[in-house]
Amino acid sequence: VQLQASGGGLVQAGGSLRLSCAASGSIYMLNRMGWYRQAPGKQRESVATITSDGSANYADSVKGRFTISRDSAENTMYLQMNSLKPEDTGVYYCNMHTRTKLDYWGQGTLVTVSS
Repeated sequence: VQLQASGGGLVQAGGSLRLSCAASGSIYMLNRMGWYRQAPGKQRESVATITSDGSANYADSVKGRFTISRDSAENTMYLQMNSLKPEDTGVYYCNMHTRTKLDYWGQGTLVTVSS
């Protein structure tokens, strides 16, 4: 199974983007989905996660601005990003984590927010 992330791009501060992540097939015992980002020169960090029961968690820096969601088939998820800031710039990776401790990662999509 491969994950395909898309939706990144260049946007001005205050703008919006919607990221998508689609799995090429079903993931056995899928538990948690999430978006992570890596800014230049920094470590990868968690941005938002959503569990199989729909419980979402966000990094403090994006609360109130980003919304994670998934479709009913649970093989696609989204990240709606509003009120973007230059510090949101980075490569965004999607992740799907199973109850058997397997991790699937997308290839990353670049988000650049200009000031």
